[in-house]
Amino acid sequence: MFLDQLLANRRGVSLTAEERALLEGAISEVRTIEPRRTIIAAGEQVSVSTYLIEGILSRYIDDHKGLRQLVAIQVPGEFVDLHAYPMQELDHAIGSLTAATVAIVPHAALKEILDPRPELARKLWFATLVDAAMHRAWLFRVGRLDAVGRVAHFLCEINARLTAVGLSDGRRFALALTQSDIAEICGLTTVHTNRAFRQLREAGLCQMRASLVEIEDPAALARRGDFNPDYLYLAWPNAPGGHGG
Repeated sequence: MFLDQLLANRRGVSLTAEERALLEGAISEVRTIEPRRTIIAAGEQVSVSTYLIEGILSRYIDDHKGLRQLVAIQVPGEFVDLHAYPMQELDHAIGSLTAATVAIVPHAALKEILDPRPELARKLWFATLVDAAMHRAWLFRVGRLDAVGRVAHFLCEINARLTAVGLSDGRRFALALTQSDIAEICGLTTVHTNRAFRQLREAGLCQMRASLVEIEDPAALARRGDFNPDYLYLAWPNAPGGHGG
């Protein structure tokens, strides 16, 4: 039952009941993690991969001064570090932004079920390639968009990812991140992020109250953030802000 959301609504890729049962059987334990905890340190040898059931996790890199840059966030229904299976260590750290529940899958168990099943291995490989596509979109966001556009693009992406797993209705979703977190994600200061949210609110595009995001005009928000969801490989024809799939 843990893996119902894995690869949900992805174009041309879904798990069969047998494949889901095999992956769930490979889970060694389920852990509850407190907010703001490091789960895996950069450079640490890793022998398990983590599937996120509830909460929000981040991938991040600290510079030599200890200043942190978030380079990705993970939402429920995603493998957080599946790429650690072939790589055995990560070049970044993984931590919890909120309280989280995760399922732990030992690499030895993955090897046992994937080696004789290339089709299942291909589907999990697809999941890691979507992660890579999201990284490229994040580079585009930080490199080419202004402050308001960065926040708009981020909110559109999160809305699309949460809609795919049934955690957004396409306009409203819970997002237990602070504006400081969003500033880190978008490569902005907190002041610039506050201004961006104010401008989006005044333009009637979206607003964030506490941990609830309400998108008032999804199409206009997508245009403001130059957001096209094709890189997420979502299956439904009217994905938020996109050109269909």
